[in-house]
Amino acid sequence: MAAIVENDLRQRCRVSTNLEGDTFVGIKSEGDGISVCFPLGYRLPNDDKELRQDVVKLIMVLSKYANRKDQRLPVNQMKRPETVDFPIQAYMSIISDYMGNGYFTENEVRYKENRRGKISWTRTIKHQKALPQGNSFVYLDYIVKDTVSNDESLISLVHEYCVYESFQKLGWLYTATMPKEPRLRRFDKPMFSTIVFDKLGQTFNDKHKELFNSMLAMINYLGDKDVPQQFYFGTERFEYVWEKLIDFTFGVSDKDRYFPRTTWHLRDGGQKDNKALEPDTIMLSGKKIYVLDAKYYKYGVTGVPAHLPESTSINKQITYGEYIATEFGEDITVYNAFLMPFDRTKERFVTALHMKNIGEGTADWKRSGKEYERVQGILIDVRTLMHNVVRKNHNEIILLCEEIERAFKEKTTTTAAFPIAPENEGIEILVNI
Repeated sequence: MAAIVENDLRQRCRVSTNLEGDTFVGIKSEGDGISVCFPLGYRLPNDDKELRQDVVKLIMVLSKYANRKDQRLPVNQMKRPETVDFPIQAYMSIISDYMGNGYFTENEVRYKENRRGKISWTRTIKHQKALPQGNSFVYLDYIVKDTVSNDESLISLVHEYCVYESFQKLGWLYTATMPKEPRLRRFDKPMFSTIVFDKLGQTFNDKHKELFNSMLAMINYLGDKDVPQQFYFGTERFEYVWEKLIDFTFGVSDKDRYFPRTTWHLRDGGQKDNKALEPDTIMLSGKKIYVLDAKYYKYGVTGVPAHLPESTSINKQITYGEYIATEFGEDITVYNAFLMPFDRTKERFVTALHMKNIGEGTADWKRSGKEYERVQGILIDVRTLMHNVVRKNHNEIILLCEEIERAFKEKTTTTAAFPIAPENEGIEILVNI
């Protein structure tokens, strides 16, 4: 497979629409070459260097947040269904090591006759003739220790093969130049594995261990395929990644204490505890609790009210809020919000911030005036979030708190109520216009 040239990268990058048949997010190589699919609402940068960095960031996010059970492609996209187990981090590690250190070579110790160098007295006494000089003996030549680099060793040849394989698939992320073709042309999993595994057991160098482990991951991957002509790394279910991104950036780790639980108390004295309702994310700020539901919905891209969360989601959020307000006391204020993706530079929702409050969802069966009864719709700039995944990011938390509370601080709000679906009877979606 040829490497992607510099000016071809942009043509290979696109943003998923999240419509049927266009939900894959990640990198895939098929018959027509490599394509990079970014998530719904992502903003592709204009600069090629930034674009490459964004591809790397996409890989890092998917590696961290996409579980193997989510990395499954539908049958119609592949000759046979299989999990997407492409070891992309191993490939990237091999490329980075090569670009920093070149090919791996073993240092071979040799001994030779010379008057300079580190003398091996044992070998010199054994193999060289000493000449008398006064009351002592001298040697005209010594046996000295010499360390030379051996690029003919088997581990070096296997490394050449792994480097070339890495550049064929992912070298375009780093450079348009391909390394030389390996001297070993035929892949031999048993031989390659034995050679690398032996070297891994002999080294105490952490960098060499990382390299050898990456090589083993590649060898195992290649050995599980017949002759792999295509590879996939990514997910068809980016909504799960979106949930984890939101939770990692804004949430607390011990959120299970905020889960509403239910129990069956049977007439015969038995009892059954049901599975708790689990909100996506709980965010805290002082005496305020924010219940966040990450929704990988299309509204931030389309602006179509039908693409907003439905009645079941709104009612569930109100239930969460009511439970927390009841459980944690009157001095606590509880807020509710849906977090959806968008591109902050697009005309419909353009904003200098990377968050935007677009309205709120309410239910006609709850009119006590509690804050949690008004579920705020917040758009989050996808690119900013993916570049800013830091646990307990206080600046991001402050911004989100302000955006959620904006609706409660404004004296007047211009809104329009949209009936978005028959199932939403009793629900109003108030969208700022």
